[in-house]
Amino acid sequence: MNLFEVMKDAFGPFMDGDKKPLHVGEVMNLWFYLHGTEQTLRYDQHAYNLAQDPELKEKIADIIENVHRPMINELTQFFKDEGIPLPDVGAEKVVGEFKALPEGARMNDEEIANLIAYNLVVGITSATRGITESVRSDVGYLFAKYHMMKITFSLTLKTLMQEKGWLRVPPYYITGKE
Repeated sequence: MNLFEVMKDAFGPFMDGDKKPLHVGEVMNLWFYLHGTEQTLRYDQHAYNLAQDPELKEKIADIIENVHRPMINELTQFFKDEGIPLPDVGAEKVVGEFKALPEGARMNDEEIANLIAYNLVVGITSATRGITESVRSDVGYLFAKYHMMKITFSLTLKTLMQEKGWLRVPPYYITGKE
């Protein structure tokens, strides 16, 4: 079962024909999602420059090129088509090696991985809100697609974090009852 195909089949019949104007909640959710994704891309670019672990660098390149850039490109085009003003987020960050930064002045690989994981949780939660608050099927479809993209990536990141010992787990709750 391909989840994207299931979503397309579910939303497809409602996406044909004339579309009603976006309501203010849809515009707000879309605008904040694009803005948040643009900002997260900047953090990912910084993280790529600072990461030391080759597998982590590969994961960061993957999220930049296969998760965040496609979302940004698609949402930017959607905004232009709908006449929604684009958020001002500033220029992308340059790629480079910044090993000269002292150890305490830069994030280490564990911190980078956990920040990416946290940003994924925020993106998944925001996409869920977008799904539930959208009236137009095309908007719901976009948020559902982004939701699945982030969940899919999260699963692979979690595996890497477990292998490297970077996954931060809350304390176990033991009641004393058997």
